Amino acid sequence: MATSRPGNPVMRYVESRKNLIGCACGLAGLGVTLTGAAGALWPVVVVGLYGAGALIAPPERIPLPPLPDVDDQIEELRADLDTLRGYLAQIELPPAAHGRLTELDTLLGALLEPGWVTDQEHARVLARAVRKDVPEAVDAYERTRWWSRVVPGSEPPERHLERQLGALHDECVRIADSLREAEALRQETHTRYLEDRGGH
Repeated sequence: MATSRPGNPVMRYVESRKNLIGCACGLAGLGVTLTGAAGALWPVVVVGLYGAGALIAPPERIPLPPLPDVDDQIEELRADLDTLRGYLAQIELPPAAHGRLTELDTLLGALLEPGWVTDQEHARVLARAVRKDVPEAVDAYERTRWWSRVVPGSEPPERHLERQLGALHDECVRIADSLREAEALRQETHTRYLEDRGGH
């Protein structure tokens, strides 16, 4: 349906399905009137058929908003990961947490290589990890470590950091597993196709 006058509600209704189908039914009512079947009640018949047509018309379909392309999101995420790496390079972490962070960074870098992640949900999880979860975990560690020096005796903050980084790594591993399974299925399907085509 035409959308050349988005700001004019009158023209939107004139061009709407409800009005067009109502008009078609109203014209049918005029046809009935010309046969003499409606008699003196012809205005009621025409208006009634118009109203009935407008009521039974399907609703206007609202177009989907433009959604960002996954490839564009991943490209932006790669740039954000580089920024995050620059921040993390300035933070002094204990060896265990540093090792977990290195594993997570390696996995994130692999997942964000072009052409792997094509699912919006996977892109959302990775974006949350890069833009929120990892920076927040490290910042919370830094702040808590400072207070632990002032008020000793509390649980070491590196333990929470290690657990957080481990949970994020597990989340990314699940994405990697799903990508591996998809590629394995693709390979098996292609093998069957080639064998069936060759008559094996």
